[in-house]
Amino acid sequence: MSRQSYRNILVIRLSALGDVAITLPVLYPICRANPERRFVVLTRRFPAQIFDVECPDNLKVVGINTDNYKGLGGLLRLARELRRDYRIDAVADLHSVLRSHVIDAWMRLHGIAVARIDKGRGEKHALTSGKIHRQLTTTHARYKTVFHELGITARGNHFTALKPDGDSTLLGRDKGVGERWIAVAPFSQHKGKEYPLEKVAQVVAKLAANPGVTVLLFGGGEKEKAALAPLAAERDNVVNVAAIDHRLKDELRLMSQCDVMLSMDSANMHLASLVGLRVVSIWGATHPYCGFMGYGQSIDDAVQRTDLPCRPCSVFGNKPCRYGDYRCLSELNPDDIARLALSERKTTT
Repeated sequence: MSRQSYRNILVIRLSALGDVAITLPVLYPICRANPERRFVVLTRRFPAQIFDVECPDNLKVVGINTDNYKGLGGLLRLARELRRDYRIDAVADLHSVLRSHVIDAWMRLHGIAVARIDKGRGEKHALTSGKIHRQLTTTHARYKTVFHELGITARGNHFTALKPDGDSTLLGRDKGVGERWIAVAPFSQHKGKEYPLEKVAQVVAKLAANPGVTVLLFGGGEKEKAALAPLAAERDNVVNVAAIDHRLKDELRLMSQCDVMLSMDSANMHLASLVGLRVVSIWGATHPYCGFMGYGQSIDDAVQRTDLPCRPCSVFGNKPCRYGDYRCLSELNPDDIARLALSERKTTT
């Protein structure tokens, strides 16, 4: 089958919310530039919610519970179901792990074209081992290359910030004239990417001390909700958004109304980027050079220690600190972070 004749393209990204969020700035323009094709995204159930906002008409999202497709037999059954239900004739594997490789192999055996992401593992290892220190290919660019290998491009279409619909906010009120809403998302999956919470509290206090500023605290799950409660208890203009029952779409709408977000190298950086919100991002064990900077964000808004030869030591922040003190994070100055968050700069989305 000619590359130009592919009509039903399976897009695989079975991963965490932030990883799936990174696909949208690439996938949405491709969908809109190729209305004659159908794109079927295979992901997990929770991240699938992110496609509820401005999803292109020719994009179908299949959110699965991976527990229902365990082992080799389960993955082969999943591959058969996808081909049967959606008449798949090409695969864009944006994940490239053992699970997706099984699906890829089955598809190839049945004459279906497969393009798979090159994650640049060698380069990233060289970066984290100190052999090189330069910007690597971004994840967004790597995703584009996968589609290009299938002969599918955006043809001049560009990603524009999402505008989640709805008239109300989670706060139950609109932003006042001259008021600034500053989002703070202090959590990450790994310790090597988290600014110490006691220092986050200092930053929040400095932000909230400014007239007209309301600080909105973002997090997920009971543990994070409880950790944020003391930060919100001390001031009326600090709101624990994590304690308010809401959907992901509601959270994106609230982010779109904020003026800036302070975030770790985490999912919230990518969610904020989707709605065009400027992000002041904090980097510890990881580094923007690995290629995971939020879409449209500026390196000038990346807070990091540039004088530590041990940085970056990890691509994902999951390695323990060789010194045990995570100095790449603990020695960042709360005053500098608050000052940058209060400054004004726009994103490029």
